[in-house]
Amino acid sequence: MILIGQYDSSFVRRVGIALRLYDMPFEHRPWSVFGDAEKIAALNPLTRVPTLVLDDGEVLVDSATILDHLDELAGADRALHPRAGPARRESLKVAALASGIADKTVSLFYERRPHETASASWESRCLAQIRGTLAALEADRAGRAGPYWFGARIGHADIAAAASLRHMRDSHPDLADLAAYPALAAHCEALEAMPVFREISQPFVPPA
Repeated sequence: MILIGQYDSSFVRRVGIALRLYDMPFEHRPWSVFGDAEKIAALNPLTRVPTLVLDDGEVLVDSATILDHLDELAGADRALHPRAGPARRESLKVAALASGIADKTVSLFYERRPHETASASWESRCLAQIRGTLAALEADRAGRAGPYWFGARIGHADIAAAASLRHMRDSHPDLADLAAYPALAAHCEALEAMPVFREISQPFVPPA
């Protein structure tokens, strides 16, 4: 398989970490949606990462679809989301909230970066959504025991939270202080210390 995209994207990083945890061999091409747009567009008309090229040449173009496919390949006993029932819905919800933070931090970056004057109302809205979601994740994690979000095994919810918060803190220094979210901060700090998180990692590179 070929994973396309840079690891400063939390979405690309989530896929890379999952591939490593599943011991699935892959080639990584750290293409940028700006500097390598034409190469990405030839595979994914959205010109978006992550893009995953399967061994048979099929191309998957969305992180949720990619992760679902990897879970299917891994099998129900190893899948990083539970396969059915309330446990699956809870895991999907936490991962969706964490991924939503990443979406909003990207949106906030592009509102602040290219414009001489950012829209105050849009910036305020993004910040409220980010902080509200951080508070929701904090409350959820603080109410759970164990090294991972849902017990003794790492899952997609854990990976999504750590990857999204890393991107948020790197791309927005004003959001780097997580003192108000101690359970969430401790959770992500422990994950970032794991070898797979250190390997599948890249400092944030602002688009040129």
